[in-house]
Amino acid sequence: MLMPILTAPPRLRRTSPLKAISMTTAPVGLEFPSYIRKAGVWLLCLVLLTAVVLSCFFLHRAAVSGITRATHVFPILADIGSFSSDNEEYSLERVLKAASMQDNSVILTTLNEAWAVPNSVFDLFLESFRIGERTRHLLNHLVVVALDRKAFSRCLAAHSHCFALVTEGVDFSSEAYFMTPDYLKMMWRRIDFLRSVLEMGYNFVFTDADIMWFRDPFPHFHPDADFQIACDHFSGISDDIENKPNGGFNFVRSNNRSIEFYKFWYSSHETYPGLHDQDVLNRIKNDSFITEVGLKLRFLDTNYFGGFCEPSEDLNRVCTMHANCCFGLQSKLHDLRILLEDWKKFLSSPPNSIASGWRVPQNCSLDSLQMDLQLPEPTTTDKL
Repeated sequence: MLMPILTAPPRLRRTSPLKAISMTTAPVGLEFPSYIRKAGVWLLCLVLLTAVVLSCFFLHRAAVSGITRATHVFPILADIGSFSSDNEEYSLERVLKAASMQDNSVILTTLNEAWAVPNSVFDLFLESFRIGERTRHLLNHLVVVALDRKAFSRCLAAHSHCFALVTEGVDFSSEAYFMTPDYLKMMWRRIDFLRSVLEMGYNFVFTDADIMWFRDPFPHFHPDADFQIACDHFSGISDDIENKPNGGFNFVRSNNRSIEFYKFWYSSHETYPGLHDQDVLNRIKNDSFITEVGLKLRFLDTNYFGGFCEPSEDLNRVCTMHANCCFGLQSKLHDLRILLEDWKKFLSSPPNSIASGWRVPQNCSLDSLQMDLQLPEPTTTDKL
């Protein structure tokens, strides 16, 4: 019997990947010289390296672009002091659109760190909307304009619509001292900002954060007015030019007349240097320019829109109360807390009972205000 001859299987030769590549690049039966094969290998490596570098470059660009877009909505992620006006307007448009009513109206307030800390003015302001009559829903239309990084961060934690407004070279984080250079810059920055809101087509109620909202004010605005403003002292006649306006609360409709008026108001701070916006308004309210542009100006009744200067006496009619005619943040907080207590007491009283009225002003009384004004070197003060 013949035995099969066993033979070992053919031994496979190992070929390096680079050599395999060089072999596959040559046609069958044709072998390139070694220096050409080496050049091909180096060229292939260069192409691969170029592809990796370009991929990293485009990925980096995409990441940077994503961060830039994010900072428009959340400027707390970046140095808000470096924002350009274009970025600012882009972000503002998104915030205003999200907060606007059907008629393109929004409610605006400004906030800095001193008023934003817990248990300070901002918390009292928001609480007034929550406990007011038919005012809670108005929080959906409130835009908080933060003047510094910490105020913006606090707003994001407490409210839905926040916007960071930056003034280069000015720190608004501390208590705004009345009539100091930084205070004046803040007031005039606010006027210019409100002009930009009008130019974007939005009507607005501007309210200081030390104004408590107890009822919906919109039914009490004049339907034919372009610009209507609260008063420190109200004569009883809404178109009386001798009324004493307070810039802390106003309702403005967006149109060519109001836009031109805000431009004129802002430019007038150069005509009257050293005055704040409210004093300048008192100077220009008789100016012929207002008649020329056809602005319809009205003053709001303190029976509905009161303050510590001239309190609204009837709690059955009051819409807002302003902690004006008041020096110092602590005095303001003291009286605002009592004001909210009085309102809660009024709400809990029987329907036909007689309201007992306000117990304020106390620390913000006009007597204490006059004493402070007589001091030769007044201490740091909060805005009126």
